[in-house]
Amino acid sequence: MHNLIYLKDLAGTDMDPYVRLNEAQLFHALEPEPGYFIAESPKVIERALRAGYRPDSLLVEKKELDRDLTDLDHEMAVNHTQNLGQTPIYVVDSELLRQLKGYNLLRGALAAMHRIKRPTVGDFLKGLASKHPRIAVLENVVNPTNVGAIFRSAAALGIDGVIVTSDSADPLYRRSTRVSMGTVFEVPWTYVDAKVWQKDGINLLHQYGYQTAAMALRHNTIDINDPLLAKIDCLAIILGSEGPGLREKTIDDSDYTIKIPMAAGVDSLNVAAASALAFWELGNGVHK
Repeated sequence: MHNLIYLKDLAGTDMDPYVRLNEAQLFHALEPEPGYFIAESPKVIERALRAGYRPDSLLVEKKELDRDLTDLDHEMAVNHTQNLGQTPIYVVDSELLRQLKGYNLLRGALAAMHRIKRPTVGDFLKGLASKHPRIAVLENVVNPTNVGAIFRSAAALGIDGVIVTSDSADPLYRRSTRVSMGTVFEVPWTYVDAKVWQKDGINLLHQYGYQTAAMALRHNTIDINDPLLAKIDCLAIILGSEGPGLREKTIDDSDYTIKIPMAAGVDSLNVAAASALAFWELGNGVHK
């Protein structure tokens, strides 16, 4: 049995995570403990549940209720994950749901999920299971769409983990999780404080046995298909901000700078597109 609560309006405080709190407020809502994030669409909610994220509540469109609950129950039964138990499931009609920003993208369901505590960078790197680890570092990648797309490529193309600087967009922001199709719940990742990264990030990766490859153009830049890169045991691929790219210190401190060979007259790609090509060439994907 589900704990269904039928609503006639969105005025109650239980609706605050869906209606009145922005994503920064959700992030900090339970400090000093991790806060909440919103998962959009049944597919994304399913993947969050599968990964062990605990729902605080769900908001479901009345006309899609049977379909969404059937899909979620099936997902949990097949994957032996948690069940919804007494989790409040708020049910509203379509007219109310249309009041929410991005209604056309919701596909019938939202969930307010509890965040989990992220490991330190050291614990994160030690915890990676791959014997030939390939990780990505996102430095000041501020567009949530790009962050989500990078995670989707990481999941598909054999990247074992992602480190995100704290001045980047949050991978659990609604747009990020939606664009990633929920793969932000499947790829291991953690944060690094932006100031710590700027001061000593490359050295920290070196301490754990990683060589670093910064995606940037320099006089000594090598192609991403250079055989030298394939021989590296532990490799960190560093991607920078959409506009200015990587910080000069990051480039200077990195072991290599790498580029994607391109036709004359074009010197760069969108960071999400560049990540897909780099991960295809350098990741532990199925084509290896």
